[in-house]
Amino acid sequence: MSSTETDPSEILCAPGGGPRTHMEVLTARDVPLGGPRAMTVRRTLPQRARTLIGAWCFADHYGPDDVSVTGGMDVAPHPHTGLQTVSWLFEGEIEHRDSLGTHALVRPGELNLMTGGLGISHSEVSTERTAVLHGVQLWVALPGEHRYTARDFHHHVPRPVPLDGGEARVFLGALAGEVSPVPVFSPLLGAEVTLEPGASTTLAVDPGFEHGLLVDLGDVEAAGTVLRPRQLGYLGPGNASLTLTNTTDATARAVLLGGTPFEEEIVMWWNFVARSHEEILQAREEWQRSADRFGSVEGYDGDRLPAPAAPITTLRPRSNPRRRG
Repeated sequence: MSSTETDPSEILCAPGGGPRTHMEVLTARDVPLGGPRAMTVRRTLPQRARTLIGAWCFADHYGPDDVSVTGGMDVAPHPHTGLQTVSWLFEGEIEHRDSLGTHALVRPGELNLMTGGLGISHSEVSTERTAVLHGVQLWVALPGEHRYTARDFHHHVPRPVPLDGGEARVFLGALAGEVSPVPVFSPLLGAEVTLEPGASTTLAVDPGFEHGLLVDLGDVEAAGTVLRPRQLGYLGPGNASLTLTNTTDATARAVLLGGTPFEEEIVMWWNFVARSHEEILQAREEWQRSADRFGSVEGYDGDRLPAPAAPITTLRPRSNPRRRG
């Protein structure tokens, strides 16, 4: 997915300090995706309160969206650098095309992961079969030694793993005895967790990870805090287990993200993850002149997405708040 802001801010993300054991609640902001009939996505990362959870640097949550009203998703070919995109749906279907020549469908419970590295481009369009579109789009920042890695694409269908009072689908990393085969470049966790009405489950997690819990359905209590739908809870490193409780009388669903604190500064602007203002300007200029760096997307009916106006202000340092015990 593309960041469609016409004047995206530059973000410098830096590591924080020691462990944190209480839950920090992050509230999303609404961002229109496309033109006047655009569907709206809820962006919980990045924001002023927090810019990274492990290497997870971007989280959009959208739907349930009636595509007969909004027109659904139609994101023209656009570029990415220095990251992996993670597409995960609850409802609907999205057609993905990229400059590797990949033509794939994103369906509920199926992971599509695209590695941008030095540069890639892709389009995302909801299919005619889609009545309701509902899911998340996530980005993972690549560490410095891998940020120019080759373009790549992986599709994976994780099996449901039984939990006490629910189940998990582990699309990245390891949880509840299940390990995803999809390659990543830093220690990560990504899983959909569903809980039956009133159910509680305790998950063994890596104490070296910080975690984020994005609630989609129901109210979920974690680390003594009740998270409502559309909220993202953050929990710092130092926890060997995480207990999730569905406090409602209906099924609850959340996406659990995790990873070791990302110990590098990164600059995010539009669809680029880089290390400096100058790298951002170079990537933008190469996209605008159709450089080979990003390749081309075949099969999309329309023009590619132009980059926003180049940033004119100098980069302002910005970091996560320091973690407290």
